Amino acid sequence: MSKTLVIVESPAKAKSISKFLGSRYTVKASMGHLRDLPKSQLGVDLEHDFEPKYIAIRGRGTLIKELRLAAKGADKVLLASDPDREGEAIAWHLSHLLGLDLNNKNRIEFHEITKPAIQAALKQPRQIDLNRVDAQQARRVLDRLVGYQLSPLLWRKIKKGLSAGRVQSVAVRLVDDREEQIRAFVSEEYWSLTADLQSNGGKFLAKLLKVSGKKAVIASRSEMEAVLNDLLAKDFQVSDVRTKEKKKLPAPPFITSSLQQEAHRKLSFSPKRTMMLAQQLYEGLDLGKEGTVGLITYMRTDSVKIAETAQEEAKEWILSHYGNDYYPPEPRQFANKGRAQEAHEAIRPTSALRTPDLLKGILSRDQLRLYRLIWERFIASQMSVAITDTLTVDMLVGVYLFRANASTVRFPGFLAVYEEGKDEVDQIDEEQNSLTLSVSPGEKLKLVKLQDKQHFTEPPARFTEASLVRKMEEEGIGRPSTYAPTIETIQSRGYVVKEEKQLLPTELGEIVITLLKEHFPDILNLEFTANLEEKLDLVEEGSAPWKSVVEDYYTPFSVALAQAEEKIGKVKIEDQVSEELCDLCGRNMVIKMGRYGKFLACPGFPECRNTKPLFEEVGANCPKCTKPLVIRRSKKGRKFYGCSGYPDCDFVSWEMPAPDPCPECQQLMVIKSSKKEKKYVCTNPECRHTIVVEET
Repeated sequence: MSKTLVIVESPAKAKSISKFLGSRYTVKASMGHLRDLPKSQLGVDLEHDFEPKYIAIRGRGTLIKELRLAAKGADKVLLASDPDREGEAIAWHLSHLLGLDLNNKNRIEFHEITKPAIQAALKQPRQIDLNRVDAQQARRVLDRLVGYQLSPLLWRKIKKGLSAGRVQSVAVRLVDDREEQIRAFVSEEYWSLTADLQSNGGKFLAKLLKVSGKKAVIASRSEMEAVLNDLLAKDFQVSDVRTKEKKKLPAPPFITSSLQQEAHRKLSFSPKRTMMLAQQLYEGLDLGKEGTVGLITYMRTDSVKIAETAQEEAKEWILSHYGNDYYPPEPRQFANKGRAQEAHEAIRPTSALRTPDLLKGILSRDQLRLYRLIWERFIASQMSVAITDTLTVDMLVGVYLFRANASTVRFPGFLAVYEEGKDEVDQIDEEQNSLTLSVSPGEKLKLVKLQDKQHFTEPPARFTEASLVRKMEEEGIGRPSTYAPTIETIQSRGYVVKEEKQLLPTELGEIVITLLKEHFPDILNLEFTANLEEKLDLVEEGSAPWKSVVEDYYTPFSVALAQAEEKIGKVKIEDQVSEELCDLCGRNMVIKMGRYGKFLACPGFPECRNTKPLFEEVGANCPKCTKPLVIRRSKKGRKFYGCSGYPDCDFVSWEMPAPDPCPECQQLMVIKSSKKEKKYVCTNPECRHTIVVEET
């Protein structure tokens, strides 16, 4: 009986796949890459057409021997690494290590770990796609050339331990540019005016929209008072009533970037956590009687394509649970953007009939939350449009146009299952008027009161991890597989920190980006970086040789590198001196920036290596011992608030303390914020007094 060896990337995937195959198959894991460029040297021959030097990764020797032995004992070897460039490169490296013939059909590919998908893949082995391998090689070589030649420059000119990367540096620039915009922003005053009106059909609110046919712009209190005085002498009368039907299409099923953004909005997951959980759902989990099954399709994709079998299952579920009205006349497909890989699918459940409720008690809490998000998004994508009736009422009061808007959902369609989330910056303040309001043109209205409110324009919002992913996708920076690791890297390197879910550049990040902007403008140019991604796509399509793409990039980079070495002087970062004395040598300690924020270090390093945490007071006192509360960090870097008297006092709070104690019981209050409001809530369970805070 012939034996076939199947090699996948992870043990979890090997365990899932082996249950679908018979005794003729042996499934082993390569644990990712087994060959790579050496860590101790550049590993790219600049004199011979950028030829890479690959070596076995240290520590993988025993595993390579095991795979070679298994390959020798098999009649056939099938390489089943992930269906993307990285996976194709892993298969190519395995072919070299195991001595496989590249002309043979040793490569199989699947986008979900289910029995039908695995069996179909086994019937369609193919040769390794060398174009896809070359695209991965070009990216790897370019990243090595930039990282291994630019980072040492930063060591010499700024300080040791710094790193620079082709994509990570652009990501830091995006965060830094946004911070510059915020600092340069000049707030401007403006006023809004809302009329509280009474009609024959009930009360409603209308906003001042235009003055003399132009957008209403009221810039000061005196201007507002003039408008108010003018309006008090005028009657409000309905000038126009319009009704309209609006149809809303569902969002497409998830791709990598949209999954990361929505999981951040709705579940507060970081991109890294989202991808970790998605990997678990993809590779397969033990469902008891059903065995180990992959629950979602491959999670690194930029395609919104959906398989017909998946659409049929979705149709079956929708019709059985909601009826014919909730299913569109034709199955809905979505168009891909740009150069999305047509062979890939969107992220969807491997079976639409496997509802989240069926997996309760089987998946972990976070696995189930992410699966539910993916399942609901996919089901909704195949449902009917939502139909909304809108009402617009205009009141022309002299030169002032007031408008009231109202809407109601006539038919929920896909909204019965899922509605796409929004970032806070996308939220629209809409008046909550009732569509049942009965008004007619010419009707005179009673003015109950006029509500004027002062506002100030706000600077652009800082990036969150989710909005940075969206920006990178919009600008063509990186690819689905690189978003999460890039954002993780810029934080771990100390260039960017996360405060209250917002990303801010550190002083070190600003210094590095300023230097790179001046001497390596191409590396930090968004369009230049996006064009390079397009060239890598051309390599994958077989339209461009990978070494030419590398040469076109490296030639001007090497010139800029030589010039920067000559022009850049030593950049000295002055440490801020604190009043805290070193316990070991008595020197005044200085403030340093680390992965998890600022800390105190002895300036006598390396003779004295003493460090201390730097605690920033939050302006509130501990409810246990009355000592000041300070900001602390957990071992994983998460911010929390604790007593400065620790370890004598162990009080901690994950929520930001409010500045004043509870007016009812004098206990600590904490700040709770949502998209709609900010409030102070008493921590005393017997009190729980709440104060809604007016936003200024």
